[in-house]
Amino acid sequence: MPSARKSAKKALVAENLFTALHIGASSVSMMVAEREEDGSFTSVDFLEQPAPVARDIFRSGGVSPSTTERVVSIIKGYQKSLAELGLDPHAVTRAVTTNILSEATNHETFMNRIRIACGLRIGTIDDGEMTRLIYLKTRRRLLNLPAMRKDTTLVLHVGPGNTRALLFQNGLITRYTSYRMGTHRTREAVEGSHAEGPAMLRVIREHAYGNLAQIRFDYSDVSIDGLVVIGYELQSVAPALTKTTQVCSIKTLRQFTADAANLSDVELVKRFQLDYQTAEALLPALEINLAIAETLKLGEVHIPTSEYEQGLLHDLLVSQELTGAFAEEVLRSARILAKRYQSDPSHGEHVGNLCTRFFEALPDLHQLTPHDALLLQVAAILHEVGTYVSPRAHHKHSEYLILNSEVFGLDRLDVTIVALVARYHRHSGPRLDHPSYAALSTDDRIRVCKLAALLRVADALERTHAQRVANLEIRRESGKLRIRLPGLADAAVERLAMDSKADLFEQVFGLGVVIDEDN
Repeated sequence: MPSARKSAKKALVAENLFTALHIGASSVSMMVAEREEDGSFTSVDFLEQPAPVARDIFRSGGVSPSTTERVVSIIKGYQKSLAELGLDPHAVTRAVTTNILSEATNHETFMNRIRIACGLRIGTIDDGEMTRLIYLKTRRRLLNLPAMRKDTTLVLHVGPGNTRALLFQNGLITRYTSYRMGTHRTREAVEGSHAEGPAMLRVIREHAYGNLAQIRFDYSDVSIDGLVVIGYELQSVAPALTKTTQVCSIKTLRQFTADAANLSDVELVKRFQLDYQTAEALLPALEINLAIAETLKLGEVHIPTSEYEQGLLHDLLVSQELTGAFAEEVLRSARILAKRYQSDPSHGEHVGNLCTRFFEALPDLHQLTPHDALLLQVAAILHEVGTYVSPRAHHKHSEYLILNSEVFGLDRLDVTIVALVARYHRHSGPRLDHPSYAALSTDDRIRVCKLAALLRVADALERTHAQRVANLEIRRESGKLRIRLPGLADAAVERLAMDSKADLFEQVFGLGVVIDEDN
C-alpha cells in the first residue's frame, strides 16, 4: 500500500513537470521545470553538454557526422534522466534547435537523424521566436535593471550567426533591426587570417565594418541612454566584467577584450571555466559588443549576470503562450510600419476593430486560434500600405512591402500569411498561380482563405474610410450571415462594397453576407 501511494505521488509530480531541450550553437541543454500555481516555471533540473554545431556549419557548411552522433548521444542521455523522473522521454514539451541550423546544407538529414534515433520532433527557432525570446529576457530586465527604465534603451543580442537590436523608448519597443553578424560566424570568417592578439581584434572589427556602419545609420536619429547586451558568450564572463552591479564601463570592456586577445583558447577555458566552443567564440563576442558600444558613443554597457542558457530554456516554455503585452508590441510594430508607408491609420485601426468583432462572433465557424486573430489585426493595419507605391493595384504592392519587411514577434510564415491576407483584401481571392500562396501547406492556405474572407467583409463596412460603422449586430439565419448596422441610416455604400467583397466569405464558409436595413 505505501508503494502505491508513492507511485501516485510520483505520477502527480510528473504531470506538473515540463521539459525544454535546446540544440544550441555550441551545446545541447535541457531543463526540467515545475509549473507553479501562478503559471510561472521553476527549474528542477538543468543539464548541458558541449557540441560544436555552429563551428561545423560556418566552417564546412553542414553539421559533421561526428557532431551529429554526439548530439544524438547527449539527447539519449537526457532521455534516460527524464525516464528516471517518471517522464515520457519522447514527450519533451519544447525541443528546438538554433536558427543557424537552417544554414546547414544537411539540416534535414540532421533533424531526421535525431527523429529516428531519439524519437523526437525538433523544431527550429526562427526569427519570430528569437525576437519573442529576446523580449522575454528584456522584460525581466525591466524589473531589475535600472538602464531599462531610462527613456531610450537599446537591447542588443549578439548571437552565433546574427545580431538583433530592439529599441525601447519609455519601456515600449519602437524599432527592431537585425544584422548578419554573429560570434561563431565571425570566428570562422576570420580564422584564415592567422592573426593573434591585438591584430585579431583589428581583423574582427574590419570584418564587422559594414554592419557597424549600418547600425550607426539605423540609430543615428535617436539618443540612446543605455545599452543592454545579452548573449551566451558575454554572459558566460559577465561576473568577471561587472562584479555585482551588472554595469561595465567601456574602458573596462576594452581592457578585458585586449587581455582576452592575448590568451589562448585553452587559457580562456581554464580562467573562465568555459567549454572550448564558447572559448573559441568569446573574442568575437567581446569585440563586436565593444565595437557597437563605441560606434554608438556610449560610456557603459549593462550585462545581465544570469545564466543565458537556463533563461532561454525557461523562456522556451512560455514563448508560445505570450499574449497581452507581447501582442501589443506586435501591433505597435505593425503600426510603425504602416506609418512608414503613410497608410491611413484611422482606416486600418477601424478595419482591425471590425475584424475582431467578426472573429469573436464566429469562433465555431472559423475555428481559428488567438494567434490567427493577431495576424488578422496586423493584416488589417497593413492592408493598404501598398498605396505608398501606387494606388493602382495597391493590394499587390502591399503584399510585396509586407513580405520584404520585419514585424517584431512574427516569423517568416506569419509575415507571409499577413502579406497574403492583405493582398486578398480586394479583387481576386487566393489562387494557386500566386507563388507565395502556392508555396504554403494546405492548412496554411486554408488559414489565409479564412482570414482574408473576414478582412474583406470588415473592409467592405469601412468602404468610405470615414468610420461610419460604429456598431454592428451579427447573426446567422437560413444560410446567410446577416449584419445590422444600428445608427447608420443609409448603408447603400457599404451594401455595394459588400456585393463585391463577400464572395470569398461565401466560398469559404458557405454563407452569403447580407446587410439588413436598420429599422
